[in-house]
Amino acid sequence: MTQITDGTVVQFHYTLTDADNTQIETNIGSEPLAYLHGHGGMIPALEEALEGKAKGDTLHITLSPEQAYGERKEGQEQRVPLKHLQGLPKGTRKWQAGMVAVVQTDQGMRQVTVVKPGLKMVLVDTNHPLAGKTLTYDIEVTDVREATDEEIAHGHAHGVGGHHH
Repeated sequence: MTQITDGTVVQFHYTLTDADNTQIETNIGSEPLAYLHGHGGMIPALEEALEGKAKGDTLHITLSPEQAYGERKEGQEQRVPLKHLQGLPKGTRKWQAGMVAVVQTDQGMRQVTVVKPGLKMVLVDTNHPLAGKTLTYDIEVTDVREATDEEIAHGHAHGVGGHHH
């Protein structure tokens, strides 16, 4: 049985809860998430905890804000053009305060929280939406396989639950 090491593709189902045990998100009942282990595609503390695990293993891990998405930083609000926001929920016509959007930055795609929407410009908080939170992950590893040469070259997993070109 293949164990999780650098250069393996890991697929898993998870449920994420906060310190009050309120569910934040889950992929149970849908496709598993896939990532390329050892290539920076996962929170480092989670990747470390998954090291050496195999298909069928489960993991219950609580991460402090420092281990997860960091502490919230004050003064992280920024005005961006409305047209740069992506990810408007289906059935929603316009952005509202509290909604999470995705924007393209020099460092890649980033999640932001809408603070105050406007007609052409939107005030967003650039802290990660989960910054400052203690998070608990319940994970079930559903598959582990050796990565292909192409996946290694691209730095991410391909196929179900991974990146699609």
